[in-house]
Amino acid sequence: MNSSLIQLLVLAGIAVFLILKLRNVLGSREGFEKPAIQPDTARPQPKLVPPPAPDGTDLDITDHAAAGSPTAAALAAMKQAEPGFSVGEFLHGARGAYEMILMAFERGDIDPVRAFLADEVEASFTQAINAREKDGQTVEANFLGLREMTLSDAEYDPTTRTAEITLRYTGELTSLIRNKAGEIIEGSATEVKRQRDSWTFARRMGVQDPNWQLVGTSD
Repeated sequence: MNSSLIQLLVLAGIAVFLILKLRNVLGSREGFEKPAIQPDTARPQPKLVPPPAPDGTDLDITDHAAAGSPTAAALAAMKQAEPGFSVGEFLHGARGAYEMILMAFERGDIDPVRAFLADEVEASFTQAINAREKDGQTVEANFLGLREMTLSDAEYDPTTRTAEITLRYTGELTSLIRNKAGEIIEGSATEVKRQRDSWTFARRMGVQDPNWQLVGTSD
């Protein structure tokens, strides 16, 4: 056996030893593993509160309401009453509130969102949930996403410092209702339903409590 063959066998033995050692330390993986997603630090994040335009226009308002409209005037009055208020930040929170409140109602458990509901809305939701339970009906729902959200109206009462903002939502979800026997009597687990709602939120400006409450709902 020549020296070249001996060296090759030695190297092969070392390679096998290293492979076995690595398997003991790292373990083995089967199948496809997705690579870790690295944060995209180079991409600028959208600002919830845009800076004023060169002419002084408050883009935080005019991005969501026509300049000179009653809605824009009401939003401006809210910002005067509470300088830290931002329309963009309000809308950001309202997106999450829609899913949270809607799904709490669909699942029949509004306790987690009770603080965000006015008394009248809470009573209406509770009545509908109790009626479903009395009939032995259960709802299975899955929120797929918010397709659209627009600010449709705003009002401000300077006497009470109460602000009201109405939003139009278009959400997508799957929803079905089962009877006592577990049979589907309405909806589908696979058919996507487009839900349109008009919700009004209210809050007294300038108070410590930052939470807005849902005070009105309509289709």
